[in-house]
Amino acid sequence: MKIGLIREGKVPPDKRVPLSPDQCVELLNRYDDLEIVVQSSPIRCFKDEDYLEKGIPVTSEVSDCDILMGVKEVRVEDLIPDKTYLFFSHTIKKQHYNQKLLQTIVQKGIRLIDYETLVDDKGLRIIGFGRYAGLVGAYNGLLAYGKRYNYFHLKPAHLCEDLAEMKRELDAISLPPLRIAVTGGGRVAHGVMEILDYAGIKKIMPQDYQDGNSGDVVYVQLEPGDYNQRKDHGVFDLEHFYKNPGDYESTFHRYIADTDLLISAAYWDPQAPLLFTNNDMQEEHFSIKVIADITCDINGSIPTTQRASSIADPIYDFNPHTLSLEPPFNGNGNITVMAVDNLPCELPKDASIGFGNDLIERVIPGFLNNDQDGVLRRAAITVAGELTPRFTYLQDFVEG
Repeated sequence: MKIGLIREGKVPPDKRVPLSPDQCVELLNRYDDLEIVVQSSPIRCFKDEDYLEKGIPVTSEVSDCDILMGVKEVRVEDLIPDKTYLFFSHTIKKQHYNQKLLQTIVQKGIRLIDYETLVDDKGLRIIGFGRYAGLVGAYNGLLAYGKRYNYFHLKPAHLCEDLAEMKRELDAISLPPLRIAVTGGGRVAHGVMEILDYAGIKKIMPQDYQDGNSGDVVYVQLEPGDYNQRKDHGVFDLEHFYKNPGDYESTFHRYIADTDLLISAAYWDPQAPLLFTNNDMQEEHFSIKVIADITCDINGSIPTTQRASSIADPIYDFNPHTLSLEPPFNGNGNITVMAVDNLPCELPKDASIGFGNDLIERVIPGFLNNDQDGVLRRAAITVAGELTPRFTYLQDFVEG
């Protein structure tokens, strides 16, 4: 089997890579029948020379590879027919901006394995950049809060050499009285809490958060059951919620008067309720002034997220009265929003190594052992010009 690490073509450019040079060497030492080549790229966090020094061939041509691995969406014009591709396609929610991408994948008979659809036999995701999205997202949330009120000024994460330097930045600041709400319980949320814990912020339970019985700088982790309830007022059941999100309504209003900084780290289904509404934001007791929306669903669960922001320009303001976007820090009545949609790119080397470790242990073996655990079969969105049974709900999307 021959794997090709393809160059990233999406704009803005992404510096991450599925496998580092050392990880390529590890795989080649582990599997005798494996070849790996790297498509040359001027933007990767690991340079072409880094791969060449480890004996990994670098080439401009990858059409003879069996498996093509990238990170973000592949440009339609770069897709090679009848290959197996692994990348984040951002199509499984019927994202309209990638409709042509999925249509072309079907037309070209490509087997598409989306990293987001790689799950174990219990349906739990086995790979992703979630931890690093959480780490950087929490850091950026604190950065935005400090900058809005001129309490402190953190160095942007993308200007830090690595995670260690980013944490050293946190060592140098003193936090003001601050109440933080974190939504979610997965990899992203745990990355968020890793940073908040490192910063010395005390975690408290939801009931204590609402009661106000807390110290000056605290955070609360809110699982779906803490801010959603059944419309029929039955007992909350997490599995039922995931399968029937339309049967639920938000109860997040219980926290809007007690929160200064909201960090959204929960997966959101388009059928699920919004966290809060435009009307909620116009209430006098709505106290949230900074939102770090790591999930970054445009016009999704967080109404202030009307567009994604960029690493170079990560922050904008939302005016809750005009419902429009304004330049950052433009008014005391505004809500400051951080909605960068590619947060792990701010620490590309650390994130790539963490991702590659999961690939090596949990995904690549399936290509070489006839997929004995069914990981690849479950993850494939398309095979030989057809949607697989798990993804037939995308048929109308493919047909336009």
